[in-house]
This record gives sequence, C-alpha cells and structure tokens, in this order.
Amino acid sequence: MIDERQDELAALHALDLLEGAEREAFVAELGRSSELRKRVGDLRQAAAALAHTAPVSDPPASLRDRILASAAATASPFPEPQAAPAPARRPIPFPVWIPWLAAACFGAAALWSDRLYFSARSENLSLRDQQRLAQQALEQARGQLGDASRLLAASGREIAELGARLKAEGDLAHFKIAALASMLGNSPAAVAVAVWDPTQEEGVLAVSKLPALAAAMDYQLWVIDPQYPTPVSGGVFTVDPVTGEAHVVFRANRPVKSIAKFAVSLERKGGVPKPEGPIVLLSQ
Repeated sequence: MIDERQDELAALHALDLLEGAEREAFVAELGRSSELRKRVGDLRQAAAALAHTAPVSDPPASLRDRILASAAATASPFPEPQAAPAPARRPIPFPVWIPWLAAACFGAAALWSDRLYFSARSENLSLRDQQRLAQQALEQARGQLGDASRLLAASGREIAELGARLKAEGDLAHFKIAALASMLGNSPAAVAVAVWDPTQEEGVLAVSKLPALAAAMDYQLWVIDPQYPTPVSGGVFTVDPVTGEAHVVFRANRPVKSIAKFAVSLERKGGVPKPEGPIVLLSQ
C-alpha cells in the first residue's frame, strides 16, 4: 500500500521535479513496487498536457541594446601618443576594429535570441513526445481493460502556469501536490491531481473518468485543514459527460494554513456548507 510520503514523491516524480539522491532513492522504490509504478504512470498522464500549454518564449527586445551598450562601455581605446622631440607622428586614425566589434556584438545578440527561441521550441517538442508516449500507453491500457476510457489527459493551462512558476522560483516546499484516488466501486479508474499554492491562496484540480451527474447534483471539492472542525469548501464543478474530465481553478472559502487532504463529494446542486453526500475522491 502506498503511504502519503510515497504518494507525494510520486506526484513530484511525475512532474520531473525530483533531483539527486532523493530521485535515486525513489527510482529504487519504483523497482520494488508495481503499485507505486502504476501510481506514477497515472500521475504522469496529468503532467503530459504541459506540451499543449507551454508558451514559446522570445528574448526581451532590449537584450541587443544592453549587449551593445555593455561592449561600448568596456572597450579600451588606444593610448594617446607621447610627446617627443622627434618629428611629429601621424595622428592615430579612428580604430578600425570598433565597427567589427559592434558587428560582433550584434551577431552575438542575434545568436542568443536564436538560442532562446530554439531552446523553447525544443522543450515544447520534448513535451509533445512525452504526450505521444502517454497516448500510446493509454491505448495499451484500453486493450487490457476493455471498458476503461482514456486516462487523465490535459491537466490545463493553470497547472502548466503553476509548474512553470514552481520551476522558476526553485522552491518546491511551499506547494502542496496531491493525487486523489477513487472511492467509487462503480468507477475505480477515476483519478485526480490537486496543486495548491499557499502564496496565492489558489489551487488547480484536474479530474478524469468521473461519472456524469444528474442536473440536480454537483461535485464539490473540500480542503481539509486541521485548524477547522469541518472541511473547507473549494467550490462545485461538473465534468464532461463523455470523458468525465474537468479542469478547475479553486479558492477556499476560508483562510487555509495547512492542508492535510483533499476530497471530492457528491452534493446537491450549488453545493453545501459542509459535506453531506458520499466521498467520491480522496487524497492519501
């Protein structure tokens, strides 16, 4: 059985955010646990959608001007000729290398711009390759399970933005990333990923393969904070009636200090102040 630590490491590994000794230790655990490998496979599908949403990054327009200004500021002119009783020397002409230096700086700026462009393009292509491999794995799962629909696909632009912000800041500790497993006997393949950013007090939830509901019912997301006696509502949502998918940006209706778990329950239309219906998804 997967414990909470393994589940959080599985979510981070699916997003390629583990490094060094921590990553090596987790890979060793994967080799020993088929259940853990299956969990990583499910969560990796949630990260596969980043290829659809990662924007192409262009260098700032002022980069070339800054490079030229820096080169002009650091260039050392030839020294003044020393006065001497000898016959007057011809004045030193304007250094012929200055135009070449300017051209070289311009070329370096253009090369740097191209490198930024192709680096972003290469990353997008790599992410698209990951998505293609995930799609192939999904087709194999369909053949094995028969009645299973496709696994969790695009996790949405919001998750991509949070992932990009997380990498840029280089700080994983303050993000809460959790995988939610199905509590439904009739839909055991339902799965979800929740990401919570405490600095923005905002989160993103991506779900897949939840059954469509009657018009009088809603799914409701709950944030379980130990400081409150009852779960904090994160709002209601519906799923696509064909795929059972949803991508939701949510905020808690009360200040949240720490999150122990995420849960999704089945409630009447519009939601309720505290859970009344059955729990359909729950993080470990």
